[in-house]
Amino acid sequence: MAREFWRSSGYHLVKKNADGHLLVSDDLLRAFLMRPELLPVAESNAAERALHLSLMNEPRRPVSEVELNGIEDPDAIDNYRVILAFRDRLCQYETVEAAYHSFFTKGGQLPPLFADQLVHLILRGMLDDCDWPLQLRAAELFFRTQKVTVQDGQIMLADEETLEQLSASGGLGNLGRLLVENQTPLQQVDLDVLTEENQANYWARSDRFDMVLDLSFARGGLDGLCRVMERWVARFLAITTRIHPLSKVEDPKWAWHLGLDRESSTLLNDLYQGREIDNDQNQRLLSLFRMEIKDQAAVLPQVAGRPIYLGLAMDTEKRVHMKPQNLLVNLPLANKA
Repeated sequence: MAREFWRSSGYHLVKKNADGHLLVSDDLLRAFLMRPELLPVAESNAAERALHLSLMNEPRRPVSEVELNGIEDPDAIDNYRVILAFRDRLCQYETVEAAYHSFFTKGGQLPPLFADQLVHLILRGMLDDCDWPLQLRAAELFFRTQKVTVQDGQIMLADEETLEQLSASGGLGNLGRLLVENQTPLQQVDLDVLTEENQANYWARSDRFDMVLDLSFARGGLDGLCRVMERWVARFLAITTRIHPLSKVEDPKWAWHLGLDRESSTLLNDLYQGREIDNDQNQRLLSLFRMEIKDQAAVLPQVAGRPIYLGLAMDTEKRVHMKPQNLLVNLPLANKA
């Protein structure tokens, strides 16, 4: 029986089609309309209140320029334009996956906040059968920024927003503030590192995002991330891959690579071009991966038979902000839909 986790994803608001993809529902659209930026406040006029109420009743209904201009508040009007454009894109497609993918294949503005929310929801549906908390914790990298501590060869990731909230509320006191500034190792504060031994605790805490992931080489967290990436590619591109962690790339026939974030994209490009990498850049590289695509007929001829290298890095502020869309649009596929 599937375990409950990530209720904050909105998974309970949608149903699946025969392929297991998530159908765009009215309840999901209502959830986006309930964002704080759109909820009427004391200063909202009658037109704004009426519009919001009508959309809650009919979340797919068209909204005219006359209705928008009737709100009068320029900021509120801008907020409505953004959410309505986003809503229209969701409604254009049957499934959440198809709508999300379209932003990267057909263009359009996808605000980062909405992108993270869609990824959270898609992963929740995709991992519904997952019974391995280390894999679920690794999947959080796809939609939540992480803060990194590296000490004695160990790479520890903690949720940045959770750390900031704990620090601001005094939940971690001075230690929390030091941690946010990345001057204190994660092991020295009251945050649990997720391990094989304590992973059963994850289920009750999944929406708190307060467990630390050990992403060190040859640890379960890194293996969990590989499995999530494989499933992510299969969900959208219907291809089977196998991804393995690497300690370094030694390949005179290096043919293709992609970064899982902005920092690693730049670093891998430099390595591929034979540019010198300084020590600071090298230390920001957290993980390397080797991807193999099972069906080589799906791969560009010049890359067929060669592995694809992936990288994950932290920025100068020691944060990891993964871009899962890179796995969907930057692979060397012969036929990109």
